[in-house]
Amino acid sequence: MNTAKPRVTVNASAPARHRKAVIFCCDQTYLVYAAHAAHQIATLHPDRDFDICFAYGDRPIALPDGLAPFGFRTLHIDTGDLFHGLRLDRGKSHDVYLRLALPFALAEDYDRILYLDSDIFIQGGDFSALLDLDFAPHPIAAVRDNTQWRTPNRRPKQFKVLGLPGAPYFNAGVILMHVVRYNDQDLLAQCVALGKAHADKMIRHDQNLYNAVLQGGWAEISPTWNWQFSWASRLFAATCEPHLVHFIGPTKPWRDPTGQLSPRYANAMRRFAEIYFPDFIWPDTNQKPLPANSWKMRKILLKHLTSGSRIARYLRQFPNDLVVLT
Repeated sequence: MNTAKPRVTVNASAPARHRKAVIFCCDQTYLVYAAHAAHQIATLHPDRDFDICFAYGDRPIALPDGLAPFGFRTLHIDTGDLFHGLRLDRGKSHDVYLRLALPFALAEDYDRILYLDSDIFIQGGDFSALLDLDFAPHPIAAVRDNTQWRTPNRRPKQFKVLGLPGAPYFNAGVILMHVVRYNDQDLLAQCVALGKAHADKMIRHDQNLYNAVLQGGWAEISPTWNWQFSWASRLFAATCEPHLVHFIGPTKPWRDPTGQLSPRYANAMRRFAEIYFPDFIWPDTNQKPLPANSWKMRKILLKHLTSGSRIARYLRQFPNDLVVLT
């Protein structure tokens, strides 16, 4: 493996205030959604002991002045040609890999980093306590991908393509990073090397790189920190009371033509946008909930009925929201 360190530079809007941070990576298109989640976290923690940051690479962002009182930090992270040669979906920039570089780029600023996707909704939780979790000896902690909630031994498709054995597989929308261990294990370089060597076989972006490199060598935390919304698990959220709802897949609060989501998500985001992003045009979406007697609702109820015992078995592993499985 090439041991030369990548050339990564950081231009920050302000100095770091704390040694731990919650960081979103986004472009201007997704900034309103990421800012809404950041605002929710800031409101939950008015005297927080962690920074809240927005990182960007090729595509710049501009926070509105109205958010200045919340003390958000913006980070322009220039990764040069580090990610060139990795698989890239049409219309995407190499910023989709930016989270890989966070611990390397910000090693002087932070000991712990909580990376969050932009398509999330915060409902509660102690984010400071989450950032302080002990998950040694692993470099990262995350929530198992919902494809393995019911069937934990399911072998991910990407592993089959790469000829890898089955292993626990996590969703990369929420990643708790221990900066020193992450860099000591050279996780950035390992992921980039694998991605370039198998660019023609990669199905997704960095989620599969992380999982293929670590092969289960990560700590598992409660799904309440990354409740991956799907029709097959939406009703179980009532028993889990998740702190963070993650809108995986194509259905989002701002793109919900068939009313799959509760209107409360879109309503809250729209109200936030009206205050802080007044020029933002909220996309047309269906604000009506699913009818109780619809075919889709019947399908949801049947799925929950048949999978309840398996989901219960999974949730029992986490008697509280700060349990760590190593």
